[in-house]
Amino acid sequence: MGHKDNADGVPTYWGTSGRHLQRLITAVATTDFLLFGYDQGVMSGIISAPAFTSDFPEVYGDSTYEGFVTSIYAVGCFLGACFILTFGDHLGRRNSIFLGATVMIIGVIIQVASMPDGSGGGATAQFIIGRCITGVGNGINTSTVPTYQAECSHSHNRGKLICIEGGNVAIGTLIAYWIDYGCAYGPHAFTWRFPIAFQCVFAVVVIILMTRLPESPRWLLTKDRNEEAATVLAAINGERRDNPEIRTEIAVIIDAIRASGHVGGVTPISDLFTGGPTQHFRRLLLGASSQMMQQLSGCNAVIYYFPILFQTSIGTSHNLALLLGGVNMIVYSIFATTSWFAVERIGRRKLYLIGTVGQCLSMVLTFGALVRGTEEAAKGAAVGLFTYIAFFGATWLPLPWLYPAEINPLKTRAKANATSTVSNWLWNFFIVMITPVLLNNTGRNGWGTYLFFAGLNAIFFPIIYFLYPETAGRTLEEIDIIFAKGYAEKISYVKAAEELPRLTEAEVQQKAREYGSNFSDEEATVSMYEKVDTPGATTPPSD
Repeated sequence: MGHKDNADGVPTYWGTSGRHLQRLITAVATTDFLLFGYDQGVMSGIISAPAFTSDFPEVYGDSTYEGFVTSIYAVGCFLGACFILTFGDHLGRRNSIFLGATVMIIGVIIQVASMPDGSGGGATAQFIIGRCITGVGNGINTSTVPTYQAECSHSHNRGKLICIEGGNVAIGTLIAYWIDYGCAYGPHAFTWRFPIAFQCVFAVVVIILMTRLPESPRWLLTKDRNEEAATVLAAINGERRDNPEIRTEIAVIIDAIRASGHVGGVTPISDLFTGGPTQHFRRLLLGASSQMMQQLSGCNAVIYYFPILFQTSIGTSHNLALLLGGVNMIVYSIFATTSWFAVERIGRRKLYLIGTVGQCLSMVLTFGALVRGTEEAAKGAAVGLFTYIAFFGATWLPLPWLYPAEINPLKTRAKANATSTVSNWLWNFFIVMITPVLLNNTGRNGWGTYLFFAGLNAIFFPIIYFLYPETAGRTLEEIDIIFAKGYAEKISYVKAAEELPRLTEAEVQQKAREYGSNFSDEEATVSMYEKVDTPGATTPPSD
């Protein structure tokens, strides 16, 4: 994997170790999520462009076909996520990321190579196939990158790093919108070919960086590749391989793998559906439902179709719609960065609830401005769309990527995260497919579309309030105790989280014995090992 030892005997990748190496890993993750965001936004300025509808006439004036060309990407992402759900544990994180980026480049080449003759047909089919293949690559990477970064990061900054990934989705969308706007002034074919081809820049950066970055140490240990794992852990920590802390950490992770039944690195799908003190199935549903609600909130109806919303609902020109879309994405990106600082201070639950209320009221405002049917009132709908994207960027954009990663235990984390991503892309396809149809068939200016999303956001509030426990400030083992406590005492898990005080390692062990919960997270065991006087101990304290 391209490591070299420096003069102090510390393994290095790209000539760096410790914090600098972690920054490179974060650079891969953020670049991949920039690509994710770019892909989400790139079709928004292309799908209604005269150059595109001229080359692919099936799209022109047909809202169903327009929705299909845009949403087929989500079908590919769904297939990619299913692939990782099935084969991800076999391939490993590094190979999966290589594969995903390569598949995306192949899909982009197929799209750009479409040679329309004005009659559509084969060229349109080729473009659709290429877009689906690009989606497969993105689905592979969005299911893998958060897990890879989590397994190569220290526990204290994991939440913030995953929120930074989510924030980069907004920045990638911003880049796409402004490239679309700039290309609108270019030659006919350039209008849509260049924005599509630009995706390759991000994918190539990911591939180049990954050529000399390490595999996940935890995945290596599940495959009994202990020496390789020692090298990676030593590089991540900036220590020599023979450092007692490195050897202790390896022993702890191996013990955690054995305790969780994860030997061999492959968790059976059936383990996702178990209950008892561990509540694997409930935790799976919490993560997957957050991704579902993110999509049903209407986010991609706004992100994918913002220019069309302005043209159809408010009556702007295509050029002005693109310009306003770019400004809206600036707002989106600015508010997305606020979650980096608020997620630990305010908490996951409160951010979910604040975002839900803000999104609901924004959709009500848009609906109210459009239902009157006058041109002046319709301009007020722009305010609703701007406030919606601000609330979404600050709350519901990053949280559904963070919550599944911390709510699920080690044993089921990889498969549960992939399942959550599958949920995201299934509902993404549904919303992106129906939005153009809704706009054309739900009242003048499509006001019923916004009423529909306002109603869904209102439904989400009680679901979050009554079912989603707070996890901010909790170690992963404390989250295990929250579910064990709720199960043992037959109380809501929200109440269990509220009642459970912050616990020391010793108190966590005591509660685990009390509630009959076994640890399955190596972070929990590592923290306990750090309290052990003998660095070379290889067995966690017994119950």
